[in-house]
Amino acid sequence: MNRGSGLRIGKILGIPIYLHSTWVFIFAAITYVIASQYKQQHPLWTDTQHWTVGVLTSLLFFASVLFHELAHSVVAQHYKIRVVSITLFLFGGLARIEREPSNAIQEFNIAIAGPLASGFLAIAFFGLTLLFPYSQTVGALATWLSQTNFALAVFNLLPGFPLDGGRIFRAMVWGATKNFEKATRVAGASGKLIAYAMILAGAWGAFNGYLQNGLWIAFIGWFILNAAQESVAQVAIRQTLAGLSAADVMSKEVPTVPGHITLEEYGAEVLRTGRRCHLVTNGDRLVGMMNVHTLNFVPRSEWAHNSVQAAMIPREKILWTSPEEPLLRLLERLLSADVNQMPVVSGANDGAPQIVGIVTRDSILRVMQTRSELGPLATSR
Repeated sequence: MNRGSGLRIGKILGIPIYLHSTWVFIFAAITYVIASQYKQQHPLWTDTQHWTVGVLTSLLFFASVLFHELAHSVVAQHYKIRVVSITLFLFGGLARIEREPSNAIQEFNIAIAGPLASGFLAIAFFGLTLLFPYSQTVGALATWLSQTNFALAVFNLLPGFPLDGGRIFRAMVWGATKNFEKATRVAGASGKLIAYAMILAGAWGAFNGYLQNGLWIAFIGWFILNAAQESVAQVAIRQTLAGLSAADVMSKEVPTVPGHITLEEYGAEVLRTGRRCHLVTNGDRLVGMMNVHTLNFVPRSEWAHNSVQAAMIPREKILWTSPEEPLLRLLERLLSADVNQMPVVSGANDGAPQIVGIVTRDSILRVMQTRSELGPLATSR
């Protein structure tokens, strides 16, 4: 789970808002399409009006997408699920939550909030069209946004995971079967069917005179297909790591290096032993952590003139785990922080922390591979 990618533009309700790099291109494309549409439909407007209303319509469209994602987020926060970030990108928006909902009702309510929000905006903008004629700038803008928000609500209700409709479908299957993994597989299969249908429809349109729309539909279908496949893969990971904790995969041998040695000496130690991570000590005191990733940040020409202690990760910035932390959550934290290893600390809550091991991404991946090859163990009755 990534915390967010792109340019951070602010925070709403405590949630960081990001613009993905693709947003710039899609904003420019949408603005151009809208301005061209206004130019054809309102020839009496000036070029300044066409482009001004085009830019304003695009901004309000992405504000509508943000409103859609905030609706999901508010309901998630109601259920004490932390929303990590909201990112606006090529296909609209994405709200990242810290964990999955606890039950089917939570999943349903979080999922339905987005389409309801878009439907509300469609009705609100439609109300403006009753007050302002289409020939006026406000009326034209309101008409486009009303139709687009309605289309957004309907599209998101398609039962193709991970669209909102797919999550609603998963919640229904989850409620009926009481099995989250099975519900996700069923919803993922539905998502694949929707995706393949969109790809085929887009290809048919592209070869029958609707090139631009056809390619766009096919591209969205391809995106949904990849997202559905990733969701099913995540379920497989959950099943593989179920019941395991950090203590099950940690290495109890924690290599250390003194902080006074040079980075060149540390590099030689890594090459000699193949160990990519070491705790840094100053006498008997832990002062930090050093690894190959950190070492490579320093130009090789400076290795002989810098100590490990000068380049290491300070102790207060080290991410750590407890022996009891579930392995799935630990893997998510490793990926989120983009680190390859974490020390395992026992007794941190008692004020007497003791490092008892270290967990690496490689060790988790080896367990996943082994369990996948071995399959589930037979349980004795």
